[in-house]
Amino acid sequence: MDRPFRLIPGTGQILAIGATSVASTAFGSQTYAIMVAALGNCHIATGTAPVAVATDYLVKSSDQPLILAVSPGDKIAVIQDASATGNFSVVELTH
Repeated sequence: MDRPFRLIPGTGQILAIGATSVASTAFGSQTYAIMVAALGNCHIATGTAPVAVATDYLVKSSDQPLILAVSPGDKIAVIQDASATGNFSVVELTH
C-alpha cells in the first residue's frame, strides 16, 4: 500500500499570476509531487525550464488544490488566464 504524501516543511512558494510566465525555484531532492492552489485563473507548465502559455493546463481559482507528480529539480511556471491576477501557491510533497 502506498503511503500518503507528506508536506515538506519550508518548501512553500507563492508566485504572482500575471501577463508573463513566472517560474518557481527548483524542487528539492526529495520532491516527487507538489500541491498547488490558485487565487486567480491561470495556466501552468512543469519541467526543468518551464514557460507557461495560454494553451497549457488551466487551473481555476474555484478548483480544489491539485496534487501533481514532478521530479526533483523540476519547476512549475504560471501565467494568467485572460486578465486574471492573484497568487499561485506551491508546496512540495514527499512520501
